[in-house]
Amino acid sequence: MRKFEGFQKGVNLGGWISQFAEYDLEHFATFITEKDIEYIASLGFDHVRVPVDYIVLEDEEGNPIETGYQYLKNCCEWCKKHGLHMLVDLHECYGYSFDPLKDMDRRKFFYDDELQARFFKLWERIATAFKDDQDVIAFEPLNEVVLQEVADAWNGIVKKYIQLIRSICPNSYIVIGGVMYNHVSNVKLLDPPVDDKIVYNFHCYEPFLFTHQGAYWVDYMPSDFRIKYPLPIEDYRRISKEAIDVSNGVIFLDEVKELGPEFFEIIFKDAVDAAEKFDAPLYCGEYGAIDLSDNPSKINWLRDIHTAFDNHGIGRALWNYKEKDFGFVDDSFAEIKDQFIEIL
Repeated sequence: MRKFEGFQKGVNLGGWISQFAEYDLEHFATFITEKDIEYIASLGFDHVRVPVDYIVLEDEEGNPIETGYQYLKNCCEWCKKHGLHMLVDLHECYGYSFDPLKDMDRRKFFYDDELQARFFKLWERIATAFKDDQDVIAFEPLNEVVLQEVADAWNGIVKKYIQLIRSICPNSYIVIGGVMYNHVSNVKLLDPPVDDKIVYNFHCYEPFLFTHQGAYWVDYMPSDFRIKYPLPIEDYRRISKEAIDVSNGVIFLDEVKELGPEFFEIIFKDAVDAAEKFDAPLYCGEYGAIDLSDNPSKINWLRDIHTAFDNHGIGRALWNYKEKDFGFVDDSFAEIKDQFIEIL
């Protein structure tokens, strides 16, 4: 499979200019600085994925906020200085958010011309701001399309988006994810790539029972629920039914016999097949285990998923660098830092 060059080993900067607690200029100026980018480079990463929410880049009427663009431009300059690439991910746009904690119509954006016009205008500004950095910058139109039913509409939006970006940045990589929160099983629903710099993107938090144990934002997840990785697959299935009343998902696939590298090979297969069929690079824009999971289990999980990534040359960006319930910049990380770097 063709590789996503320059974007093989990355980390997300979630919580900086996206999914922040409140709109706070002091937070934007201090949460991520050049020292963070330098440290990320020192760990062996080759890129950062930078989620950004539209409200940092434009006001409620859609007028640009220049200071918002400056955060992205600063990050780009830091990345160039320290030898990293940068993926700009629009995490939320006007009229759409993946966030399960936000009550909204997640269908409307995909069939509303006015909302889409504003989306394209924002992206025209972003692409123009980085048209001189095409060797460093990649673009991701929108994070995690939730609903399966909008798959065809999403492909139509993506087609227009690619035409727009190519008119400004003909040489930048464009990273396209599928429906159902970028689930790996839905890569196959994406249209064939129109050029050799279109990248197929998915997210992987499987098995969800492990990676999201105790997650407060998951309706059915008990806050005190904990589980280790790996365990026999029969235990995962039984615990899923008993503890969270869930009896579907990839851990229940007939072909899954155990948890380990082979588990990821099985669930990645359709995406790998689609990427190989169309000679498109494959990328996992988010993967990670919640900070409530124990360190030995995290290392086991990382080793297994990375084995599958490496077998197919799949680029990836770990969620998350700092905070957001998945960060690794804390005291507990020191215990596994050496193993973590070895796996990278």
